Amino acid sequence: MPNVSSMVWKKLLRRHAKELVIGVVSGLVIANVFFLNSASADVDTGPRYPESSTVALMIAAMQNQTRSYGDLPVAENAAPRRTFTVPVSAYTSESAQTDATPCIAARGFDLCEHDQEDVVAANFLPIGTKIRIPELYGARVFTVVDRMNARYDHHLDIWMKSTADAKSFGRKRAMIEVF
Repeated sequence: MPNVSSMVWKKLLRRHAKELVIGVVSGLVIANVFFLNSASADVDTGPRYPESSTVALMIAAMQNQTRSYGDLPVAENAAPRRTFTVPVSAYTSESAQTDATPCIAARGFDLCEHDQEDVVAANFLPIGTKIRIPELYGARVFTVVDRMNARYDHHLDIWMKSTADAKSFGRKRAMIEVF
């Protein structure tokens, strides 16, 4: 006849085997984590930095990538990207020649405040484009800051301070260099 206590144990083990295994495994994991952490408490777990020789090589490589490859060309020294031969005229900041805000060019550029005769209006060039008109002004550089009436597609208008100067300039055909 089998022992009653062993039968009870077997029945309990079958019924609660899953919970027992989970409990034992959890206990082992907790004990393992506790003992590993306490045993390695004196080990450096902070950030790892490369050796100083490696850092020096990294810095040298970065400096090499940012070394100057020479100066960018200045408009006066660069070769033109394109040339055009276009009609050239002059205008001033008068309401009769412009609109209700004669001093304000396209995109808010103030011609009167700038007060330099180094700006032009053109519809066929982007705002900010640098140009030269060597036949008329030699190496002087002009900047496109204004637009013209839409009917003037390939035409250049030079801004001048004086109406008399603009009238005496008249209308000419000249080659322009675009940078």
